[in-house]
Amino acid sequence: MAGLVGSKPTDVSVGFVSMKFEQNRAEERHRRILDAALKVFSHKGYRESSVDDIAGESATSKGGVYFHFPGKQAIFFALLERAARMLLDRVEEAIARETEPVAKAEAALHVVLRTFGKHRALARLFLVEAYGGGREFHTRLMEFHELFIDVIKRHLDDAVAAGAIEPVDTELAGRVWFGAMNEVITHWLLTDHPKRLEDSYALLRPLIFHSVGAEMPVHVGDGANENR
Repeated sequence: MAGLVGSKPTDVSVGFVSMKFEQNRAEERHRRILDAALKVFSHKGYRESSVDDIAGESATSKGGVYFHFPGKQAIFFALLERAARMLLDRVEEAIARETEPVAKAEAALHVVLRTFGKHRALARLFLVEAYGGGREFHTRLMEFHELFIDVIKRHLDDAVAAGAIEPVDTELAGRVWFGAMNEVITHWLLTDHPKRLEDSYALLRPLIFHSVGAEMPVHVGDGANENR
């Protein structure tokens, strides 16, 4: 061990540090490209945007963009995947704070609405731009919808099993809940002078609970009632 004190870095250690540095730089550029793409798509729309636009916004060469993504569509899908992961992580955190199964189902719904309310560009990407992209875009978007509908369904199933609500078609109820939220957010996005999205939830909340014959919980952990 003493012989190592003051020893010079080996070629292996220098190579490892260099490789780690390049990896971190590549990851940072990957994030920068996606952040820039979100701005470009939100401002110009998917169809009118180009890889050149994204390269310019991200301060990256066009070749650098193509090093990470084969084209504009791949960038768009990567944005959708990143956003879906973020939303699902937030949903799981909100669900973990609840004890009642119906409240857990509601938490999943409310997290999506609340997050989109704070990130209008992200909401526009999902609910406006993706619908104009064609069949493959619709397929990816439906996969995203199914993830959240399934979360709602599972916790409504638990509510039925626990006797908290009467037996219902929980898959259909999950689609109704998610569809109602989707319509509220889309209307908010397409309104010239929209109100705060969060304010819509006070009216939406009793409707979704009454749809399954459930009583509204007094509190929702992710803050559904904090402004009431």
